[in-house]
Amino acid sequence: MNIAKALGSVGGLTLVSRVLGVARDMLFARFVGANFASDAFQIAFRLPNMFRALFAEGAFSAAFIPMFNRKVADKDGNGLPTGVAFAEDALSVLLPVLIVMTIVMEVAAWPMTWLLSGGFHDATPEQFAFVVSLARITFPYLLLISLVSLLGGILNSLHKFWVNAAAPILLNLTLIASLLLFHTHEPLFTARNQAIAVTVSGVLQLLWLMDACRRSGVRLRIKRPTLNPDVKKLLSLIWPAAAGSGAVQINLVVSTALTAALLPAGSVSYIYYADRLNQLPLGLIGIGLGTVLLPTISRHLGRGEEAEAMATQNRGMELALFLTLPATVALIVCGTPITAALFQHGRFTALDSLLTAQALAAFSIGLPSYILVKVLTPGYYARSDTRTPVRYATLSMAVNLGLNLAFIVPLKHVGPPLATAIASTVNVVLLYRTLAKRGHFVPDAQLRRRAPRLLIAAVMMGAAMWFLNAQFQPYVTGTNWERWGALAVLVATGGLVYAAATILTGAVRKSDLARLVRRST
Repeated sequence: MNIAKALGSVGGLTLVSRVLGVARDMLFARFVGANFASDAFQIAFRLPNMFRALFAEGAFSAAFIPMFNRKVADKDGNGLPTGVAFAEDALSVLLPVLIVMTIVMEVAAWPMTWLLSGGFHDATPEQFAFVVSLARITFPYLLLISLVSLLGGILNSLHKFWVNAAAPILLNLTLIASLLLFHTHEPLFTARNQAIAVTVSGVLQLLWLMDACRRSGVRLRIKRPTLNPDVKKLLSLIWPAAAGSGAVQINLVVSTALTAALLPAGSVSYIYYADRLNQLPLGLIGIGLGTVLLPTISRHLGRGEEAEAMATQNRGMELALFLTLPATVALIVCGTPITAALFQHGRFTALDSLLTAQALAAFSIGLPSYILVKVLTPGYYARSDTRTPVRYATLSMAVNLGLNLAFIVPLKHVGPPLATAIASTVNVVLLYRTLAKRGHFVPDAQLRRRAPRLLIAAVMMGAAMWFLNAQFQPYVTGTNWERWGALAVLVATGGLVYAAATILTGAVRKSDLARLVRRST
């Protein structure tokens, strides 16, 4: 498989989803702003959004895809029918569990919301009741997105990556439609309509994946639940993988709860908007690479091709650094004009832009770590080791909690993002060291040569953009055409400077680019 080509397909669609997400946030900032109503929706949406990242983009795929691939590739089995039978067994056990879990969460919405918000800073009983009502509206999304992840795992294993990658686009389109058609002058009503749109989008995503599976010849039946050996093994792998692949999301939940409990209204929204911008490169690079690498490495290992599996992971890390380092520097250096161009209009003020940019800079420090986790964890999951990542994720969550408590008072809304970034860095260092110690990942000569030069090129780009920031600032708060024009020129300028710097430092050569695009594993 050509990794660059597959990443282009998955990452491109994920980027479309992220761009639509930013468009949604721009509309939300205009119609709602950064206040109690926006904080209430972000808290209500945090749990289903976290569950999507934990389950759909992490735990279920990490456990299910290698097992499904082995069933399909088993020479003694019947190929795809054997894999489909395994998927039916998994569905028949998971569906009742998900239904019961959803009912429990609806009943326990008050304590669940309290845990997510830390009681919500300065909220009256009526305001907190409003947050609980939004949470109850969004909770069914958890069940729906879990079923989506099962079907998406099947399609990813069949190398139909684009179908699953396109599903989140429906979420953002639904929320955008809700904002455009059903916003009101009262922010609380607009926030409630957004919560309804979240669950509606889950139904649409499930229908989309069901149709795609049907077109691929996969029709799952719901059978009587049976805990056969395969299902037991799947369940034993899911829960460790959930904590292992979801450390960043769990850290964000902790940060959100502490922020809501200790900081003034609007702080949750600053962190949310900053995280959304941080998610753009993460969506393009990290999720795309994780989606492509896991089934590819699993297939190599299933054939006994250890060298090919390691080469695949080396190229994955190379791509990650090539794309991530400039994005990291750009978001740190140019955060203020980017935030102002996207969000500063309507109810979103210049002060809101500045505070959001500060949180964005803190988040972006950890951007390489967030993405490298997606590159490194397939090396564990493809070998059915979900326990080592969970140990390191647990440690990183402890680091995150400690740093949150230490940073949140002196650094205010910047503290939680910075704590999350440092905790993720701890996680990725531990993952890398263990893979290297086991001999499952050894940087090859090409990666060792390129990595430091890419870093130097990114720093050169950042220095140039630092001096150019003042030239863009007057235009990013002008008319819509001026905003978009300034943002386009800003991005294009940064890209050109980085391209020149990579050639100047020798990080990229024409032969490297040709080999990177052609390489198959």
